[in-house]
Parts: sequence; C-alpha cells; structure tokens
Amino acid sequence: MARTNDGTSYLKEVGKIKKEVDFRKRVDKLKLVLISFLAFSFVVFLVIAGLAVLNEGVGTFVSTLESINLFYFFLALVVILLADLMMFPKWQFFTRRLGVRISWKKNLLVYLSMFAMELTPGRWGRAVVSFTLNRITGKDFGATFPAVVADVFTDFLGFALLSLIAIFFVGSKYIISSLVIMILLLIPFAFMFHKTPFRLFKRALSRVSFMKTFFEVGEMYFENNTKLGGGIYAYSLLYTLPAMFMNSVAFYLIVYSFGIPLNILYLPVIVFIYTSSALFGMITGVPGSIGATETALIAYLVAFLGGLGVTFGIAAAITIFTRIANLWFVEAFGFAAMAYTFRYWKK
Repeated sequence: MARTNDGTSYLKEVGKIKKEVDFRKRVDKLKLVLISFLAFSFVVFLVIAGLAVLNEGVGTFVSTLESINLFYFFLALVVILLADLMMFPKWQFFTRRLGVRISWKKNLLVYLSMFAMELTPGRWGRAVVSFTLNRITGKDFGATFPAVVADVFTDFLGFALLSLIAIFFVGSKYIISSLVIMILLLIPFAFMFHKTPFRLFKRALSRVSFMKTFFEVGEMYFENNTKLGGGIYAYSLLYTLPAMFMNSVAFYLIVYSFGIPLNILYLPVIVFIYTSSALFGMITGVPGSIGATETALIAYLVAFLGGLGVTFGIAAAITIFTRIANLWFVEAFGFAAMAYTFRYWKK
C-alpha cells in the first residue's frame, strides 16, 4: 500500500513539473514575440529619427526632442490610461452576457492584460484572454472568444465613427478614402459574425483531422456569439466613443507639449489626424500597425499643422512620443496585468 502511495505521489509530482515546464514555455514564447515587436518598433523610431536628422540636421532635431514639456506628456499618459479604464464596463457587460461569473477585480486584470496584445496583427492576440478565462472559470475558449471579437470590433467602430465626424470639420475630400479604408477593415468581421463562410470552410476541410479542434471551437463560438445580441454594439459606443475621443485629447496634449500653438478650434483636426492614422495602420495588418501609423502621422501632421510651424523634424518627434504613449506605455501596463494573470495559467 505504501509503495502504491509513493508511486501516486511520484506521478503527481511529475505531472506538476510537466505543467510548470509547459507554462514556462508558453510565457517565454509570449515574451519573445512581444520583445521582437517592440524591437521592430524601436528600429522604426531610429529610421524616423535618421530621416529627421537628414532633413533638418542633428542639432535641430535634438533641440526639438529637448523642447518637449514633460508635464503635458505625462498628463497625456494619464488620459490614455483613464480612456482604457473607461471601456472596462463594456468588457464586463460582454463577459456577463456570455455567462462568465468572476469578480470584477479579476475581470479587470483579465481586461487590462488584453492590452499586452496591442502589438499583434489586428489586435487578435487579445484572444489569449479567452485562455486565461478558461483557466479561471472553466469556460471553453470558444465560449468566451465572442467577447474578444466584440471588444475589437467596437473599438474599431469608435475609431471609424469619430473619424467620420471629424472629417466634416476637416474637409469632405477625405470622405471617400476614409470610407474605403473602413469598408476594407469590416471584411474580416463579416467572417466573424456570419456563419456561412465558416460552414463552407468546414465543408471543404471537414475530413482534415488536425482541423477538428478548430471546427469544434468555431461551432462553440457561433453558438455563444448569439448570446450577445445586436443591441450590445450600440450600447458599447456609450463607452467606446468617449474613450477614443480621450485618446485624441492625449494626442492633442502631446502635440501641444512641443510648443505648437494649438487652440480648441484645432481639436477636430487633431481627432482626424489621430483616428485616420490609426485606421490606416490597421488596414496594413502589420503588428501594432508599426511603421504604417507612424508614416501616416508624420504626413498628416505636416499637411495639417505645417502652418503652425510643424516641420518634418517636429512631426517626427511628435510621432515618436505619441507611439511611446499609445503603444509602449499601453504595452507596459498591459503586460504587467498579464504577468499577474499568468498565475491562473498554472491551474
């Protein structure tokens, strides 16, 4: 009997070690991916800085960087954090509709951990929180993934609507190009909200053995997606629109921190520059929109604010600090939250 107990204890210990090794492998792989994307972002910063130096000289560009008023920059960081926290009730609502029952504190950590995935293409890396919720609640991945899709989609809606509103203040000549970008960005969501493409795909590959799990998760996803209902997207805009506007205000503060003489009348222009640059970055599918959003920001800043003294060098400096704020800073608090939720992955 004693030997049996010893054998059982040994097997349990081996199982624990195996789980710990698997856990470490997942975490290390995730860290490697995020660090690689951040390194890519840093390289883009160096390219932007190099172009600014070639355009205006080392001394001028360094002086531009040194001219930033850090009070307004750090105020912008606070505004960004508040904007992201403002959208938590939306996430809480999605998960509750899907039958997820956890404390709001745990759910807040899960929600914040999603922002560690801002660097992934189209933000679809946020799906990792469905795995976290599975470890906490036992809910299957496919049962909570609709919340992730709804969150990404409503964020996009907020950007799109705010951009369209700003266009009417900036100039109607940008409407067609903006609408084309928005329609293209809507295409992936058509596959997520309508089951017909999934059925056709399943019918064509149903005999492929390794696709079995994918199709099982897909069926569960579409079954649970109906629980959200169409009305939740209109409701979510009550949180998304103000939050996206606050992100634009943060951008306004960063531009202002470089001594650009902005006033309240320039706010629609700032909103358009920020939202349109983000949408342009999204359509490329590049991780974190790195390179694409920076290019759009510089081009728009020079085009719209050149009359206020925004040169290529100043636009480059503003762009670098903007991306530090809305990408690196967001990644930082997102990964801090995700690091905390890793403890649930061991279960």
